Amino acid sequence: MIQKKEDLTITDDTSKVDVDKVYALLSKTYWASNIPKKTIAESIQNSICLSVFKDDKQVAFARVVTDKAIFSWICDVVVDPDFRGRGIGKWMMDCITNHELIKNTKQFLATKDAHGLYEQYGFKRSEFMRKTPEIFR
Repeated sequence: MIQKKEDLTITDDTSKVDVDKVYALLSKTYWASNIPKKTIAESIQNSICLSVFKDDKQVAFARVVTDKAIFSWICDVVVDPDFRGRGIGKWMMDCITNHELIKNTKQFLATKDAHGLYEQYGFKRSEFMRKTPEIFR
């Protein structure tokens, strides 16, 4: 999948992901700041990833873990601070929720601070249980 919008391009081609840039963006988040770069790189290889580029510079990223039949977990949605406020997060969520491989799956995510964004795409606030290994705490 490749789409263009103004001066931006979004793709789900995992080979295009700039791992260094994604690691830099995620290292500043509350959910991934302590995850090693090697683990981030491995997670990219095992997921559907959406990357947004301006020219050849990666400016946003999102990842989906899925069985492509029943379940999809949307995670690591992040936009470079210099590109926020341009609707990139909404564009990524539109592309994710309508992605051919997962549009008919049950889609899940977790957030502490972006409920309003995700509610626009039909997500409902609900109880959620999880087990987190020590390495990710």
